[in-house]
Formats: sequence, structure tokens, C-alpha cells
Amino acid sequence: MSQIALPKFHMPFRSAGCNPGIEETRQATWEWAESHDLVLSPTARKKMIRTRPELWISLIFPTASQQHLDLFCQWLFWAFLVDDEFDDGPAGRDPRMCETAIERLVDVLDGGPPRGPMERALAGLRDRTYLDRSTGWVRQFRRDTVAWLWTYYAEAVQRAAGQVLSRADFVKHRRDSVAMQPFLDLHEITAGIDLPESARSLPAYIALRNAVTDHSGLCNDICSFEKEALLGYEHNAVRIIQRDHGFTLQEAVDEAGKQLGETAERVRSAERELIEQMAAAGIEGPTRTALEQCVRDYRGLVRGDFDYHARAERYTRPDLVEVDERKTLSQFFAA
Repeated sequence: MSQIALPKFHMPFRSAGCNPGIEETRQATWEWAESHDLVLSPTARKKMIRTRPELWISLIFPTASQQHLDLFCQWLFWAFLVDDEFDDGPAGRDPRMCETAIERLVDVLDGGPPRGPMERALAGLRDRTYLDRSTGWVRQFRRDTVAWLWTYYAEAVQRAAGQVLSRADFVKHRRDSVAMQPFLDLHEITAGIDLPESARSLPAYIALRNAVTDHSGLCNDICSFEKEALLGYEHNAVRIIQRDHGFTLQEAVDEAGKQLGETAERVRSAERELIEQMAAAGIEGPTRTALEQCVRDYRGLVRGDFDYHARAERYTRPDLVEVDERKTLSQFFAA
């Protein structure tokens, strides 16, 4: 697989650069993890260093304040731990164990008492994030975060049943499983906006969010298919395209690259439609300004996510993956 060439792709959106607080955020995030007893094994620690969560956050939120950058990076660090535990750990292959772990996390997100280290870390993130946010925003963030968590259960059940998704069904699943939607919600915090329900319900705004999210999921799958193949993980667009079309692996990667370009065009199309729908709905004032802010910032977010996947060793060096010494769910979620 090392001879597979990644597709050439023209990125239509300009880079907004990297947040200058990246190094401070990196240090603050590791200190936060240690203070919440999220002590990683040497192998898991090495993997997280290669993942560089501070780089992704700094690329997609280049103008965020240090306070927001730190908070968002801690959310991402926590999310990467969850992802690795469910993808590679025992709960990812045991639906009942997976169900129990997710129910406990959702309960904490809804204000329930935490028990293990991951839950205590989540409770702290929850309290800091919900502070001064509207009921509507909290409802949206909660929906997006819970939808992401339950995708791990869906994958565990499908894996246990020996089933695989079609490409069309996988696109819908990946829209939640890539976990981009909660970070689009967090964007409102650093942008200083809080969209009303009417704005969130605009078809073009929904289409824009979906296109941004689909781009991230497909980009991630293209860059991680080798690593995931080594782990026997089949919930990957490249693997599904290869299976559904009978392609060689290179042909599947090339087709995924073509679809990535089409998804970027969907972002632009949704932007145009959003402008038209705001005019049709008579949306003016602060709400229009907030939506226009989303259009501008989402472009930079797509570009930042794209650049991150080209720079983080988690994706650029899949040959370094190690699978034998990871912490298990029982260690992170123990009461």
C-alpha cells in the first residue's frame, strides 16, 4: 500500500494561516490531560503527539482567542481519545460494552455525575462550553455531539453482524462520525455569534454544513485508509468505493479524490444558495451578518482541515502505526 499515490487535488479556498497561540495551546492541552488523569501509555502518547490536535485547531480557528483555542483543543484531544478507544479498543467490537460506555458519556453531557477519567474530563469541558450559551445553541451542540458518539455503536453492531454500508449510506453515517458538526457549533463561540433557529433551518445553511462536513470526512478517509486497513477497519470511503466498484486500490483513491473536488464545489454552491435564501427570507441585520461570517470562516475551516491532513504524522506516516499497547476503555472509563 505504500506505493499508492494520493490523488492530486486543487484546493479552491485560500489558507487563513495558523493561530499564533498553537504552542501555548499544545502545552495547555497536555497539562489539562494530566490534571484529569488522562495518562496515556508510551505508545498512545506517541500517537497523540503524531496526531497534533493543536495543529488542527490552530489551522481551522486561526483568529480564535487563546482561551477559546485551549478549550477547543481540549475537546479535540478528548475526541481523539474516544475515537481511538472505540476504533481500536474492545468496545468497538462489543456492541453491549460500546452501548454502556456511550450511555454514560451522554448522561454526563446532559449533566449527570461523572465517574471515570474520561467522564470527569467531559464534565469540565461541558461546563466551560455551555457557559453563557443560549438554550438553542446548547441543544444543537448536544445533538451533534451525541449523534457522533452513537456512530461508534452503529459501527460496532455492523462489525459484529459482518455487515458493510453502501457508499450512499456511508456518506450519511460519515457526516456524523467525522465529528466536524460539533466544531462548527464551537465556531459560533469564537465568532461571537449565536444563530437563531430560523437561520439554522435554512436549507442552504444545512447544505453548507453538510458539504463542509462531507469534505472533512472524505479527506480524512483518503489520508487514513492505509492506517485503517492495517487495523482491519472497513468504515472508510476508499475501501467502500473499491468494494462497490471492483476498483483497484489506486482507482478507488483516485475516485475518492474526484469526489473530494466535487464536495468542495458543493461548498461553493451552498454559499450562493444561502445568499439567495437570505434575500428570499428577508434576513437582515445581525442574523445576516452572522451567516455571512459563517460563509467566510467555513472556507478557511475547509482549507485548514485539508492542510492539517497533509501535515500531521498520524496521516502522513501510517507506517508508524502501533496497535498492541493502547489503553483500553476499561482503563479510561473505570469508576
